Amino acid sequence: MTNKDKFIGFIGTYTKEQSEGIYSFTFDTATNKIENIQVAANIDNPTYLAISKDKRFLYSIVQEGSKGGVASFSLDRSTGKLQELNRQLTEGPQPCHIFVDNEQRYLLATNYHKGTISAYTLNKESGTINDHPSVVAHHGTMVEQIPHTHYSAFTPDEKYVVVVDLGLDRLYTYELVNNTLQNVTHLTLRAGSGPRHLVFHPNGRYAYIMTEFSSEVIVLKYQADNGTFTEEQSISTIPEEFTENNQGSFIHISSDGRFIYVGNRGHNSVAVFSVDKETNLLTLVERISSEGDWPRDFSLDPTEEYIVGSNQNSNNLVPYKRNKETGTLTLLKSDIPVPNPVCIKFIG
Repeated sequence: MTNKDKFIGFIGTYTKEQSEGIYSFTFDTATNKIENIQVAANIDNPTYLAISKDKRFLYSIVQEGSKGGVASFSLDRSTGKLQELNRQLTEGPQPCHIFVDNEQRYLLATNYHKGTISAYTLNKESGTINDHPSVVAHHGTMVEQIPHTHYSAFTPDEKYVVVVDLGLDRLYTYELVNNTLQNVTHLTLRAGSGPRHLVFHPNGRYAYIMTEFSSEVIVLKYQADNGTFTEEQSISTIPEEFTENNQGSFIHISSDGRFIYVGNRGHNSVAVFSVDKETNLLTLVERISSEGDWPRDFSLDPTEEYIVGSNQNSNNLVPYKRNKETGTLTLLKSDIPVPNPVCIKFIG
């Protein structure tokens, strides 16, 4: 797409009720409108997506009968058209999160139900996913502990792989040696916090975890030389007086490292935090309604002047205008229908 005011985005969904798979849309920043929402790929439960750094390929979670896995697509940047290339499946539930490294060597797949992390090698030129990944399964140290890996990604220098385990309340660090995942260390977090998603600060020295059960952001200092983390701060994402069910969902950071955005499912809000430029600790800026039920994820558009959120249970997208200086959000529209939206990804 050549129009500098228009960007193509993709939506991962649960294919229940009316959803048919991966959807594409156009976001026009000149008119603040989301348009041309259409099915880009008929595929079962493509709940999370990843786009290669060169924007040539899109990767998706996929379910096929009793099997789950990952799929690759060629991506036309001008039209948003997808063409499936291949898929890799194993028996059992599909993963919940995927991540592609900058060099497009690996696809990481995190499986909540199995408590595993899989590192697939990629064919950089063709975009296809190779079989026989390196797989690591987590195990609880007590009978009542059930591993639920929920997020994995490379560290900013891509030396290590970090894995968040919601069931074990741990953050693991791995290294890929000869395409094989090897454990380096782990950090145990507060019992029952339920760490779910993580982002690194652009400076590469700090990381931030969103917890599902305790509804907090945990600030971690990262030691790049040995892959270890130390906890610096935890800060609530919901008001103290809110006592109903809430489950934290997403966490994202602006590319300048000044603001963090998180989702509250139950309180149905987006919480905005400022990042201290000296300490990298957080201060609450505001909470704003998600304008729907169960805010699952969101994405900053390529200009970072806008945020588009997804409400899974109310089946709607919600664009906001973003103030780059204050981090605050202003609602633009809330009644954009998309069935069971989960993940949103833009291409520039």
